[in-house]
Amino acid sequence: MTTIILTILAIISASIHMWGEYQGPDILIYIFKPLTMIFIITIAVLAKEPPSRKYMYAIIAGLLFSLMGDIFLMLPVDLFIAGLLSFLVAQLIYTYAFRTGRPLRFNLLAMLPFATYGVIIFVILLPGLNGMALPVSVYVIVILAMAWQAWDQWDDKRARWALLAFVGAVLFVISDSILALNKFGEPFAAARALTLTTYFSAQWLIANSNYT
Repeated sequence: MTTIILTILAIISASIHMWGEYQGPDILIYIFKPLTMIFIITIAVLAKEPPSRKYMYAIIAGLLFSLMGDIFLMLPVDLFIAGLLSFLVAQLIYTYAFRTGRPLRFNLLAMLPFATYGVIIFVILLPGLNGMALPVSVYVIVILAMAWQAWDQWDDKRARWALLAFVGAVLFVISDSILALNKFGEPFAAARALTLTTYFSAQWLIANSNYT
């Protein structure tokens, strides 16, 4: 019941945040973007029977670094690199979580779709990256490695919580792809709504993967 209440509060908070993104005032963004993540983090914290304690703590840590990245990116100054680094750390922590308790498996067939997508999205972004090519390429590699490990975890466990983590990881990739296309390519009006919807959904799913 608590998870349902927190989910409803997160949806309301995210909706107010998106309203602020398009209609203002900016104070709605500053309050409700981090508040949405706080509700989602609380869902992860309250899990009583996680897959493992290591998994639970890693997921919470990844969510906290994501919150830090959100704060850097929403401020009215250019802290894009700080935000990128915060999310990079979050992706590394999520990768660690998805690897917890399992041997590393190199299934080239399973890796191929993620590697192919990474090459395609980077080639599309490359003309607009300028001096950002190196940090963006590193981030693309790390987030796709995270998604690959989420897939590998689900392929190994075949459990509901592992599926939630994998779907969340895929939505995270989609969200960051839209964000990058809007920032380094041709901006479009629906980008923020699509980015935020997929982003908050991704984090909610990953937080709920703490529940077996």
